[in-house]
Amino acid sequence: MQGSDGSTVTVPGLPEETFTTQADAETWLGVNWRELRAGGVERVALLEDDAVVYPMSLLDPE
Repeated sequence: MQGSDGSTVTVPGLPEETFTTQADAETWLGVNWRELRAGGVERVALLEDDAVVYPMSLLDPE
């Protein structure tokens, strides 16, 4: 979870999560994205073995 400057953002009550499937990760994000955004998170990424598989912006499309 990253803020506008690329720094890691921690949102109280929402620790970084580990999921066994992409579907589980997407479901969690779908439920929590508003809280992440309110906490200053602008970008998230799906990782596999520390490699970015799918980066995603939480900003509104321009």
